[in-house]
Amino acid sequence: MNDNVKNARDYWRENLRCLLLLLSIWFLVSYGAGILFRELLDEIQIAGFPLGFWFAQQGSIYVFVLLIFVYVYWMNQLDKKYGYDERE
Repeated sequence: MNDNVKNARDYWRENLRCLLLLLSIWFLVSYGAGILFRELLDEIQIAGFPLGFWFAQQGSIYVFVLLIFVYVYWMNQLDKKYGYDERE
C-alpha cells in the first residue's frame, strides 16, 4: 500500500475519532444534562436558577463553543502530526 494512502487513511480515522468524541460530549451535555438528568440537576442552584435549566438554556451553548476551540486545537495538532499543516 502506498504510504500517502496509509497516511491519509490514518489521518481520517483519527479525525473521525476526534469528531465522535466531541459530538458525544456535546450530546451528553445538551440532551443529557438539559433533558434526561434535568430533575436530578435541578436540585443544584446556580445564581438562583436550577442547574438543569441553566444547562438547557446556557450551559450547552458554552460547552459547544468550548468544543469548537478544542476541535481547532486538536485538528491543528493532527495536521502537524500527519504533515498536512499549512505552515512549514
